[in-house]
Amino acid sequence: MNAVMENLLTRRSIRAFEDRPIPKEELDQILKAAQYAPSAMNRQTWQFTVLRSRAKIQELAAAIGKALGRENYTMYEPQTIIITSNLRDSRFGIDDNACALENIFLAAHAFGIGSVWINQLRDACDDPDVRRMLTSYGIPDDHTAYGIAALGYAAPAQLKDIERTGKIVFAD
Repeated sequence: MNAVMENLLTRRSIRAFEDRPIPKEELDQILKAAQYAPSAMNRQTWQFTVLRSRAKIQELAAAIGKALGRENYTMYEPQTIIITSNLRDSRFGIDDNACALENIFLAAHAFGIGSVWINQLRDACDDPDVRRMLTSYGIPDDHTAYGIAALGYAAPAQLKDIERTGKIVFAD
């Protein structure tokens, strides 16, 4: 099978991670993949903010959980997160960031690094406590945080195949 197709077909969302750091060289390549994602009219109005401190990640998770009324929210305790944000007034910001997130997930998988899309930040990013944290990480106030890529090495129980059942229709 073609290596690209194999990467696409074998990537899975991982919701339990080992306590093992991601090498900086691999993280740099994952971020480069994000930068090369398609963006509307090639405007690239996004920002990718990386947190590697598990303590900071859990502080952010707690703030998001509080804002959303979800006690004990952990974002699956990843090793690293990449927060994708974009200009609030960017007409295609959510689309651009979705493409970047997919590139992040596929690049991570190519390195044997697990990932999962955390989408709760979008609904909580303007909560005052969450926004203060985002600002302290360097995310501009004129940005909406559209998602988080939670990254880390998969705990062994997470590595299983899942049948795909989405409907495909040819309408020609």
